[in-house]
Amino acid sequence: MDFHTLRIHLCVLSQYAGRSRFPFMICVTVVVLLLTDVVSSYYMHVLCLTQIVWSLDQVTLLNPPDEPLPDHLLEIFYSCDEPATVQLDCVLSFDTGITSTLLLRQWSCIPGGPKKRTLELNLPDWLVYQADGIVPDSQWVLSCMLLASIKYSGFDDTERSVAAQDVATLQPKPFFNRPVKQHQLCMAWSTQILQLTQRISKKQCPLEQETVHLLSSLYASTGEIFGITKTLDPYSSKTLDYLRVKAISFPWCMFSIWIFVTRHCPRNMCGVFHHIDSHNNYVTPTLFLTNSGQLHIQMNGESEELSAFLSTFKVPLSEWCQISVMLHGRVVTLSMMCVDSEKRTFHSMEHMFRHTVVLDDTEGYFVIGGGKYITGVEGYYGPLVYYRNRISPHSMSEAVIPDVIRTVNLSRWLQTCQAFHLEMTVKISGYSLQAKQGTESDTCFDAFHEWMVKDRLPSESQCGLWEATDPHRRLAAKLAKIVALKHGDRRVSLAAVGRALYSLSLHKLGRASRTGVVSRILPLLLQAGCLADNRALHMASVLYSTGLGVKKQPSKAWLLALLAAQRDDRLALLHLGHLHHRGLHGLPADPDLAYAYYSNIAKQTTLDHVNPTPQQTFVEAVYLNNDEVLNLQTNEDHHIFQWLKLQARRGAAEAEQTIARMLFWGQQGVSPNIQMAVRHYERGAVQLGDPVSMYDYGIVLLQGHGVEKDIPKAVRFLKKAMDQGFVPAITALAWYYEQFEQDYNKAVQLWEQADRLMCPEAALNLGIVHSQGLYPGKAADQFMAYQYYLKSAERGHVRGAVFLADIWTTGIPGRVSRRPSDAVLWVKWAAEHNGYLGSILRKALDSYLKSDMFSSLLYYMMAAESGYAAAQFNVAYLCEQNTLGFLDPAFVSNCMWRYYNLTIQSQNPDTYALIRMGDLFYEGHIDRQKDLFSAAEMYKQAALRNEPQGWYNLGLLAEEGFRLPLSVLAELGHSELYLADNSLLLSALYKRCRDSNTDSYLPCSLALFNVYLQSFQKDYSAAIMFSTAAAVVAAPTIFLIILGVLRRSFQSLN
Repeated sequence: MDFHTLRIHLCVLSQYAGRSRFPFMICVTVVVLLLTDVVSSYYMHVLCLTQIVWSLDQVTLLNPPDEPLPDHLLEIFYSCDEPATVQLDCVLSFDTGITSTLLLRQWSCIPGGPKKRTLELNLPDWLVYQADGIVPDSQWVLSCMLLASIKYSGFDDTERSVAAQDVATLQPKPFFNRPVKQHQLCMAWSTQILQLTQRISKKQCPLEQETVHLLSSLYASTGEIFGITKTLDPYSSKTLDYLRVKAISFPWCMFSIWIFVTRHCPRNMCGVFHHIDSHNNYVTPTLFLTNSGQLHIQMNGESEELSAFLSTFKVPLSEWCQISVMLHGRVVTLSMMCVDSEKRTFHSMEHMFRHTVVLDDTEGYFVIGGGKYITGVEGYYGPLVYYRNRISPHSMSEAVIPDVIRTVNLSRWLQTCQAFHLEMTVKISGYSLQAKQGTESDTCFDAFHEWMVKDRLPSESQCGLWEATDPHRRLAAKLAKIVALKHGDRRVSLAAVGRALYSLSLHKLGRASRTGVVSRILPLLLQAGCLADNRALHMASVLYSTGLGVKKQPSKAWLLALLAAQRDDRLALLHLGHLHHRGLHGLPADPDLAYAYYSNIAKQTTLDHVNPTPQQTFVEAVYLNNDEVLNLQTNEDHHIFQWLKLQARRGAAEAEQTIARMLFWGQQGVSPNIQMAVRHYERGAVQLGDPVSMYDYGIVLLQGHGVEKDIPKAVRFLKKAMDQGFVPAITALAWYYEQFEQDYNKAVQLWEQADRLMCPEAALNLGIVHSQGLYPGKAADQFMAYQYYLKSAERGHVRGAVFLADIWTTGIPGRVSRRPSDAVLWVKWAAEHNGYLGSILRKALDSYLKSDMFSSLLYYMMAAESGYAAAQFNVAYLCEQNTLGFLDPAFVSNCMWRYYNLTIQSQNPDTYALIRMGDLFYEGHIDRQKDLFSAAEMYKQAALRNEPQGWYNLGLLAEEGFRLPLSVLAELGHSELYLADNSLLLSALYKRCRDSNTDSYLPCSLALFNVYLQSFQKDYSAAIMFSTAAAVVAAPTIFLIILGVLRRSFQSLN
């Protein structure tokens, strides 16, 4: 006998906690396996020596599913030592924070040996299937657990104590991964209709910003404090936001930005991309560019500690580079891929911080480029993508150049310009050397001609190889020669040649009467722009954008605008701000990007107002269809200006004020002349004692505009103006006490006095002192400053609007919400007060008054493409008039449609534009069909602005049988009852037209009379027909009677 195995199991199992008594079970089992070899056979004997069983409380889920499944057969192993209850529950946790327990099954447990029970797992349909109208919708389920338990009754048979339990976790399926239930029943009609609703049949997940495109376009950065501000919101999904919050102290994300640097930072560091928290501190991530070209990466930790490192590589100039910052806990991976033509270079490094890196992307705001506390990089910013909770699946070597960068093709332009620069530099050097030597080449021969005549006597005057010129650049070379010879041995810059090319282009355009000449002048503008003339770049951009005389090329127009804006050209900044504000030419509408451009020129506008120059002109919104305003336009030799001068000499203070204002700001067609304006200010102040003139004279004395500064004299005149009750003088004196006396108590007292009198300048200054903590006895209060800025802006102050927009673009935590759309409107309004825009408008109006329609159209287009509503209207009006037919009919039609359409989108559109836009909808436009509904909408808007033509055109539509929409009638103040009686509706419309103004009385009265006549004819047509028939029948009899009477009378007379 051979004992192979002897196993003895001794188990002592104590009862579960929570029982009122503690019985135990001892099970001793001895199993002896005897293996005997008898005639090559095996016998196995099992001898159970002892088995003592008292029972066991246990429950086990043998085959739980991994996820909620329909009709799953669940096996449960259980036993109990006393009568108990077996219970199966489903415990659910929702994204709202609620936890719910559902009872699935319950049965009795009889003491004895272990048992196994198989049951069908009947989970709720809303947990297993998609919602379809019968299966209800549910909240997002975070977790699902099956809980099996053995329970004993308490002393009062109500409470149950748990003796044993087992738990299985099920992974809930997302809504759209669940199966659709096949219902074995006939659905009610109401349920079928419910299934067809969009809420059920087209349910979509809420859009979540897991991959955020913080910038999807290009941004031209001037290297100043202007940049793009972005904020992120928490996820709407509780699940995603829970994961986001959990990852704050262990970020796993990635930032990727494209950048094109034209010049390394002139300071220690410039902003590429940074994050500011609610306490105005730099937080994770912060990315700067140093003056050496290296990248500075800065992160913060949980204890507000800051750490940073420098890249081991440098960002090259004039190349598009993709910079990626990957965060994985404390490890930061910095990578850069640069593209030069088709060649790519890669750099990468890894850095581990000693502290935990913290990133809360919903805290504070992100800035692309420059911001309040740091200047930006000079160059261009490309698309910036933020992967919030993951790393980009594409490696740096697989990176694809964004389409927006390929479309603009900035590198090619710069390479072409670089070659042109080199050519012009060589020519200027050669011509300057000739001028210095006193010799000049009269005739240039090519190399072949020189070879032919090499045996002859050499000519005294020959050209060097550097003088050979491409035919397209012949004029540029000629101008370079003229400029170089004019300056002699003095150094000539490429910019001087660029200015000469631009002047030549304007001269040629001024002589043009047709658009065909534009295509021949455009190369000169491009060459001038290549030589750093920003005005030429902007004008060429406008030509490509509008298609005036050239083929429309929106991408090239955008490139030229970017080049000019990067060099800080004001009109180009306005142009780009308008493009991104409205989302024109296929560019995405981005209020934050538009704000970056508008805030730049708005800030310059506030500085330009303080430092006026002859190149600036007051911005006047003159509409070409307004004869009354056009008749007020004048100049120094015009009879209106001469009459004002006469009145001023006779002692008319208002005439003195008007002349001084015209000369100082260049208004109503008068050229700016600050020195002459100061003389009129002085005469009005000293001789006439006019408070307005005393104020203006005091201001120019304070600031030294057109006259030498004289502070005491300025204060005397300001005090005299204040004593006469002129409110702005109060503000000016307060500014004097702040700037020169440092007496903030007196300054604040005067500003508050002026603020109560609704002075916008006073409200602005009170906002500044509250913001900077200069208010006596009070700490800095940004919210109080915000309230004063708001008052100042609403009263029409440009600087107040800029400060207000600056707050709205970031908000004040807990006090003021971020309002980027409203911020854009304020800085746009401020930017449109820029004097350089006024100069373009003045040139356009002067050309119109001189009947130079082509130049007027060109200048108005330059302002219109910047988004100025009055210029947009005037472009459409000039195209509509098309004097002397200098425009192509197809261009005229497109021009009217585009610019009238842009005009009506302004905040206060001209009613004439609404009428003409309605006419275009009514007539149809090239490839567009008639749209009477839109036409009625345009006429309605004009009618609501008390324009009689709007009422009249609505009446014409109704007469033609068009049923006016009920919404239109409601806004006009008419009920739906008017739809039942067309005559009643027409009478109401024409009456409103007649009563709008005196000019419309006659035509609208005739239309109203026609309605009455048609109504009378309709209502009494039967009576009229009967009377006519009776008259026809009775006419012979009446004739005979009259004839007989006449005969008798004649006979009696004889």
